[in-house]
Amino acid sequence: MDDIVRQAMAKWPHVPDCYGWLGLDARGQWLMRDDRVQAWGSFQEGPSAAKGAVLQHEKLIAFIERNYACNEKGWWFFQNGPQRVFIELAVTPFIWRMNDAFEVNAHTGASAHPQACWLDETGRAYLQTDLGFGLVHTMDVPRLASALEQGIWACQACQSRELPELFGYERSPQRAQAQPTDKA
Repeated sequence: MDDIVRQAMAKWPHVPDCYGWLGLDARGQWLMRDDRVQAWGSFQEGPSAAKGAVLQHEKLIAFIERNYACNEKGWWFFQNGPQRVFIELAVTPFIWRMNDAFEVNAHTGASAHPQACWLDETGRAYLQTDLGFGLVHTMDVPRLASALEQGIWACQACQSRELPELFGYERSPQRAQAQPTDKA
């Protein structure tokens, strides 16, 4: 996390959290979701217009990626100074890119070391790594297939709907925070 972010958090400790305004798509792109876009539907199930505008500003993207983290509930966020901006995930918290040497990097640029491979009912491929769980970018599936053929990793079957619970992440913190909690 950036020092300037830590300083802002210390200076203004009670800034309210932000929900629904930032999304991560299945290709590792950040999307800005203003009120108008959010009104069209949820990031996960709404029409394509509900996804938002792809961020293009390289320095803003780098800032988001340096300050991308997860809380104890499995809700991924971007720490924007004193404000925590929770991320709407299209699929998973990480999107993995793979090169010809089978080295794996997150959409954030961080290198990762795969521990397990998963394949869901729709043919989507995922890697569990030392950084966390994520979807393999569609352009890198052929590289993953080559790694599997060479026996570098074995692949296990999974059901996509079970992945958030199995790997401890929430696709929609906005929806989760709006849910009433049991106070038994």
